[in-house]
Amino acid sequence: MDIPPHILARLMAIIEDRRENPSERSYTTQLFSGGAEQIGRKIIEEAAEVVEASHEEGSAGRDHLISEAADLLYHLLVMLGHRNIRLAEVEAELSQRFGVSGLAEKAARLPKDS
Repeated sequence: MDIPPHILARLMAIIEDRRENPSERSYTTQLFSGGAEQIGRKIIEEAAEVVEASHEEGSAGRDHLISEAADLLYHLLVMLGHRNIRLAEVEAELSQRFGVSGLAEKAARLPKDS
């Protein structure tokens, strides 16, 4: 399978362009107009669909999971774009976590206000 280089960065660039240059015919523009609430609902919906698809067997189930994961990633990128967060910032955060146990990294986080 031939995958264009840096496909997530290319998709993020398109999402950022839609934010700066809205188009009435753009689904991304519609999501932006609904704000964090609408985008968040879509992320929750797509996350649930990922979990459901993960239980499906065989190649059809695998293909369905890939499709739902793509939908989830797209909507997450839209939320980042809505908040003016660049993909490079998320990549930098992930980079800082390399070499640190996931459990140790979680334990080192500041507790959330109750």
